[in-house]
Amino acid sequence: MKALDKIQFNENGLVPVITQDFSSSEILMMAWMNKEALSLSVKTKKAVYFSRSRKKLWFKGEESGHSQDIVEIYTDCDQDVILLKVSQQGGIACHTGRANCFFNKLENNEWQSISEVIKDPKEIYG
Repeated sequence: MKALDKIQFNENGLVPVITQDFSSSEILMMAWMNKEALSLSVKTKKAVYFSRSRKKLWFKGEESGHSQDIVEIYTDCDQDVILLKVSQQGGIACHTGRANCFFNKLENNEWQSISEVIKDPKEIYG
């Protein structure tokens, strides 16, 4: 795909991806994609990431059922960051069982969790 050739992947062949809820504009998570993950995401309209720890493609929701349907895809001015606007299935984007991954807020020089767990990760992943 010609458009994907313009993306500036880093030295590891990855590009950071910010994922945002299409309806609420809430930032859900940040992850990485390689060219194959980005290509599959464009083709299937489902979020596919690259897991750096497992060194393989990560089809969002493959284990949890909390997939992300892609509504829109953007890149920044340098074409080295991707923004996905998605419809989050199941209302849970974070592996901790929360709606999003950004639940630690800096208050008085300490990180405070400001979001409740919607579903225990043990129930999601076993």
